Amino acid sequence: FPPAWSHLTQFILLGFTNNPEMQVSLFVLFLLIYLVTLLGNFLIVTVTSVDPALQTPMYFFLRNLSLLEVCFTLVMVPKMLVDLVSSRKSISFVGCGTQMYFFFFFGSSECFLLSMMAYDRFVAICNPLRYSVVMNRSLCLWMALGSWMSGVPVSMLQTAWLMAHPFCGPNTIDHFFSLASTLLFIMFPFSLILVSYTRIIKTILMMPSATGRQKAFSTCSSHLIVVSLFYGTASLTYLRPKSNQSPESKKLVSLSYTVITPMLNPIVYSLRNNEVKGAVKRTVTRKVLRKLDVP
Repeated sequence: FPPAWSHLTQFILLGFTNNPEMQVSLFVLFLLIYLVTLLGNFLIVTVTSVDPALQTPMYFFLRNLSLLEVCFTLVMVPKMLVDLVSSRKSISFVGCGTQMYFFFFFGSSECFLLSMMAYDRFVAICNPLRYSVVMNRSLCLWMALGSWMSGVPVSMLQTAWLMAHPFCGPNTIDHFFSLASTLLFIMFPFSLILVSYTRIIKTILMMPSATGRQKAFSTCSSHLIVVSLFYGTASLTYLRPKSNQSPESKKLVSLSYTVITPMLNPIVYSLRNNEVKGAVKRTVTRKVLRKLDVP
């Protein structure tokens, strides 16, 4: 609830444009992107759950990443789609706080999960003989749980701090960014990823066989691309000097990691990973055969 000194009960959202035709076009575009995001991530969750060949730690973490992507977009995109076709774009004070809480929760959880995935690749490449012992089922479960729960303190502290401020002025919001959570939200998990990949690259360069180096690099290339997409766009949003950012550029960059990146992640893993492509084909084939009632 708003603090006692706050006189605001809702915020007015300016959105992307006031042009009705452009709003319809954006609605169709974002709806298609959202549907592709849901389809792609649910497909990853399905194939990594049912295919016996994908019951490994790497795909266990990938399944969690896809679930996080679905939850992350669920927080932002449906409200954005409603606002694009609504004459009055607004959000209540409580609704704004709730959306902010889950935005920080799923966003920070994804950051830490990406660092856990980097550690998994570190063990697989730098300690391959001990991989099955180190990355056992119990450790993987705790790592995934820790990643999900890491979003709780970040989201609680950040939301409580922001919503405790007095809101007595204009209630119009053009766009919103917060730098207070940057260290936890971006830099700390990213430093863990950086340490893991420093060791990984060193190990790969020391391999005598070019084939071995190529194979080792291919096992982490998809994760590297996903990390680059997520942290690259997030860094452009949070770490650029304020003087270099216009409201329009902020909105476009924020769309990259809130809408575009969750759509691209399953595509990256599907196109660059032969095991995932094979699992998708097997899953689709089984479903088709079931419909045709072929034994």
